[in-house]
Amino acid sequence: MTVLIVTGTGTDVGKTVVTAALAACAAGTVAVVKLAQTGVAPGEPGDLAEVTRLSGCRDVHEFARYPDPLSPHHAAIMSGLPALDQGEAVLRIADLDNSHDLVLVEGAGGLLVPYDILGWTIYDLGMELDADFLLVTLAGLGTINHTALTVRALEESSTRAKIVIGSWPTQPGLAERCNIFDLARMATRSELSGVLPEGMGAATDFPQQARAALAPQFGGTFDWPAFRAAARL
Repeated sequence: MTVLIVTGTGTDVGKTVVTAALAACAAGTVAVVKLAQTGVAPGEPGDLAEVTRLSGCRDVHEFARYPDPLSPHHAAIMSGLPALDQGEAVLRIADLDNSHDLVLVEGAGGLLVPYDILGWTIYDLGMELDADFLLVTLAGLGTINHTALTVRALEESSTRAKIVIGSWPTQPGLAERCNIFDLARMATRSELSGVLPEGMGAATDFPQQARAALAPQFGGTFDWPAFRAAARL
């Protein structure tokens, strides 16, 4: 039984596609949780619909939904709906953990985004659940600072981040090829745990691409030394 928190350096970094890839490659029983879906109206397909479409996983659980595209605590206030309660979220995820080999928990935005006005975050949730963390980041200019700040927050609790690049361009530039070495130095075992190709969410062979993009620890075949050698300047 394992709980894996999928967080990011910010919004639109590829968390949902990475979550789908993890679900597609997982061995045994897997459940996927979206703590708070924002910016999606009732009845409209959200991130979990995309996870199911890509991975085939139908054991999905959305804990809260708000129509405004805001951070969860502001989205709850603007909608007049109740904010997600941390204790309730912990209990529900713990129940899923008891009956599944893997529970993937996708956050909203980045690691320290608040879920209610008291300010609890997915970092706090992960600490209470003794969960592992996977950090999704970008490859381009600006990623070093954003990633380093998130990694530093995790290291305050002696947690070393596993890092996956959420979208690797078809034609990487100088910045991207340089940045992977800095990103790897921040990660567990000083290597990236995966690199997803740009546009992977539109792939017709998603499970196969997922295996190629994720490291063996996540059921894939991604070879960090080979990727690093190919990107070397």
